[in-house]
Amino acid sequence: MFKRLSLPDVSAQKTVIVYFDGRQVTAQDGDTIAAALLSAGVEACRTTPVSGSPRGPYCMMGVCFECLVEVDDKPNVQGCQVLVKDGMQIRSQHGARRLG
Repeated sequence: MFKRLSLPDVSAQKTVIVYFDGRQVTAQDGDTIAAALLSAGVEACRTTPVSGSPRGPYCMMGVCFECLVEVDDKPNVQGCQVLVKDGMQIRSQHGARRLG
């Protein structure tokens, strides 16, 4: 479903390692969390508070809030708005959002 476009000089692109729910994910430097997860085949990164339905990145521009994840123990992070950093610990967010 999600396919990364090839860039002319992709060999110069630095890779970073992040962890999603304990699973190692290789991302490209400059990727957002949402783009990195989609590239790794992750379709859902949170569940809804009422029905528990899975949700994943949708708008990729910060409007829909479907890409909420926990990053380094901080809940309610919009994955499409945050760039990956090497060693980042990302967890799926389940149920109602916790306030900070």
